[in-house]
Amino acid sequence: MGFTAKDVKALREQTGAGMMDCQKALTASEGDMEKAVVWLREKGKADAAKRVGRIASEGLIASYVHLGGKIGVLVEINCETDFVARSGDFPEFCKNMCLQICSSAPRWVRREDIPPEVIEAERSIYRVRAKETGKPEPILDKIADGMLQKWFKEVCLLEQPYVRDPDRTVEDLLKELSAKVKENCSIRRFARFQMGEGLEKRQSNLAAEVAEQLAQAKGA
Repeated sequence: MGFTAKDVKALREQTGAGMMDCQKALTASEGDMEKAVVWLREKGKADAAKRVGRIASEGLIASYVHLGGKIGVLVEINCETDFVARSGDFPEFCKNMCLQICSSAPRWVRREDIPPEVIEAERSIYRVRAKETGKPEPILDKIADGMLQKWFKEVCLLEQPYVRDPDRTVEDLLKELSAKVKENCSIRRFARFQMGEGLEKRQSNLAAEVAEQLAQAKGA
């Protein structure tokens, strides 16, 4: 039995587990939702299910402006209580997410936020690229989907590798924060402003510049 992106989303909403964990669970259970829930619970990935449904209406709007005023970031991150919003771990997470967004330039929080027509347009481009490799027709869609998955990891904040620890994703950090403060935490939205973006001018690689400065700061 197979499964679809809607099944992954439904399992994620039901259990509170991460996107990749839900995909693994559905693969292991051959698309059976009930078995997938059990699989997640056995692996300890569904702990957040206890917090699903609890309203996260508190939190912080954090900001960051890159040195020289070239890049600015605003991000809204939610939790359940003002007490947690003001505690040490939560503000620190918000600060780190500002740096993440500044450095890695995501376009959406999660893949579910991407308009379907944008995904289809990207898939079409990748299929053309796959065809240019000369691979057999039957596997072109598989190659294109592989490229699409890589694209999701570039443009979706939650799926991006964390700039200070590439072995973990932003979603991993968010789940760790939620478990630590024992509240439902979520990244609701963000905005990233880059000086001159959209204007006809020579573009410098500001994202690379920010990443280099973060690396230097970490090593200091």
